[in-house]
Amino acid sequence: MLYQALHSLGEELKGKTVVVQGFGNVGGTAARILWRDGAVIQAVSDYKGGVWNSQGLDIRLLEEHVKESGSVVGFPGRTPSPIPTSSSSRATSCSPPPPAPRSGRTMPTRSRPASSSKGPTAPPPPKRTRSCAPASVIVVPDILANAGGVVVSYFEWVQGLQFYFWKESEIIARLQEIMTRAFTRVWNVSKRENVDLRTAALMEGVRRVADAHQIRGLYP
Repeated sequence: MLYQALHSLGEELKGKTVVVQGFGNVGGTAARILWRDGAVIQAVSDYKGGVWNSQGLDIRLLEEHVKESGSVVGFPGRTPSPIPTSSSSRATSCSPPPPAPRSGRTMPTRSRPASSSKGPTAPPPPKRTRSCAPASVIVVPDILANAGGVVVSYFEWVQGLQFYFWKESEIIARLQEIMTRAFTRVWNVSKRENVDLRTAALMEGVRRVADAHQIRGLYP
């Protein structure tokens, strides 16, 4: 999703500065892939704290440190990170940070975040009608960015029914096709209706459910 968002903005990932909140199965994998593809991972945090380097962190070395110590905290030669942990809501300026904490954590930023966990951002104050992010910030919402796991679960279900199993490369190709198509639909709704991506994703989801009811009938 982050790749598609940057592509839609006419930008590329290489050289972009990134912070990652959460370094578990989701955040750790995201950091490794983004770093491998040329992004500069300036900061990483987990539930104990964070580390920061303006020139970028070596994710392979950081992964080794986490395996040995259980946390990113204390990574040699790095300073404590200003990005949020469980008790902080401050953030550093960066390009696209993918917050990957447990639900309910906040990730305010001045850039382009992708929500790789369920409900990682706080809701807006009651009197506000727009997204909690400023208009200049493009947020790929959790219901879109985090949908890949559900798609792969569907693949597993289909394979189980058919007693036929696809190769990992086939799974990845099918997943990329579906997620790219989903992002493009949501992006187009966002531009056409002049709404943020979260609202556009909800609009697209409701529309697709309504279409399915019309095709199949209310009581299939």
